[in-house]
Amino acid sequence: MSTTTTALSTGTWTIDPAHTEIGFSVRHLMSKVRGNFKQFEGSVTTGENLTDTAVRVSVDLSSIDTGNTDRDNHLRSGDFFEVETNPTMTFESTDVLEKGEDRVVLVGDLTIKGVTRRIELDTELFDEGADPWGGTRFGAEATAEISRKDFGIDFNIPVQGDRVMIGDKVTIVITAQAVLQA
Repeated sequence: MSTTTTALSTGTWTIDPAHTEIGFSVRHLMSKVRGNFKQFEGSVTTGENLTDTAVRVSVDLSSIDTGNTDRDNHLRSGDFFEVETNPTMTFESTDVLEKGEDRVVLVGDLTIKGVTRRIELDTELFDEGADPWGGTRFGAEATAEISRKDFGIDFNIPVQGDRVMIGDKVTIVITAQAVLQA
């Protein structure tokens, strides 16, 4: 039995910020802190085959929102993102691997604070179709786990012996819609 991945119309798609969320979670003490970025832009360029797809995204790191102003300001500081000298986080795909029906692995380069690392986004593709405004759009949800230390973000505070306040692993969850450009 063969599986096929959702085919998308050929062209350039623009990520719709009103219908997209770029979020994350990281362990903090006894639970997890969640947040997202409010300002970003990106495009998806599709070819005849899904494997010919290219994705580019730029995120304004100063737009971080965890629901706590003091924490957000600390995340913008030199202890974490250092947004004064590193205002954006970028992702540029290098490969698309078909994983099965409606699933791909989006491989690419993530750059944070001037450090670039290859990551894999496990991606579920949703349907393509007409929207109420006369356009064509598709949706997707992608997840990945990264080490913040791999990007030079290693601030921490020791608590109770060998434990630390902030975990190293960051889970990224992106739920996106993109609109086909005429």
